[in-house]
Amino acid sequence: MNVLIVDDEPLARERLTRLVSELEGYSVLEPSATNGEEALALIDSLKPDVVLLDIRMPGLDGLQVAARLCERETPPAVVFCTAHDEFALEAFQVSAVGYLVKPVRPEHLLEALKKAERPNRVQLAALTRPAAESGTGPRSHISARTRKGIELIPIGQVIYFIADHKYVTLRHEGGEVLLDEPLKALEDEFGERFVRIHRNALVARDRIERLQRTPLGHFQLFLKGLNGDALIVSRRHVAGVRKMMQQL
Repeated sequence: MNVLIVDDEPLARERLTRLVSELEGYSVLEPSATNGEEALALIDSLKPDVVLLDIRMPGLDGLQVAARLCERETPPAVVFCTAHDEFALEAFQVSAVGYLVKPVRPEHLLEALKKAERPNRVQLAALTRPAAESGTGPRSHISARTRKGIELIPIGQVIYFIADHKYVTLRHEGGEVLLDEPLKALEDEFGERFVRIHRNALVARDRIERLQRTPLGHFQLFLKGLNGDALIVSRRHVAGVRKMMQQL
């Protein structure tokens, strides 16, 4: 993978060049960029796979550069390398795949570059944009912002969606993430794969194991991957769930 280094400090550029050069499978592009305007010009001409981008630079800063890259169809992956840790939230808002604080440690750099080998959030726009926005079919992955950055969850690994006030909890094979998407929009997009069991819950059809009535007369739905936990089915949805289960 070809890496472009963008930093206004010569020593920082030299150190990053040395660190990247010591990693197998990565090549540092020359020349490096010393400011935001140079970075955009070199990205156009050199077509790097990854940009190691400082934030505080004269002229266009790193966040502004990354924001402009977001507007492109096939931008490089962006990893911020900065002496300041207070810009992390803004960094992920412009689709950075990594945020490293100087002095950059070799193991952290390698981890960030490994993340950059996967398509970044902008490159996966067609994959992860809601169908209503893209005009295409349902997404194959859902993107969620977590402490790790941007996580992509294959829709086939989703067990359920549960709405709670402003957010929707997505439970998947590896844990849970929060989405800032309406449950109704998710139902409209993925209605063929999920069924509504409650006004605030959608479950994956292929995860359903059994429907069971409790001694108190409530209905519970047991799902594969929940280790015996069950979700409540509202009375108004019981008939629909039963009918759907007969067709599985």
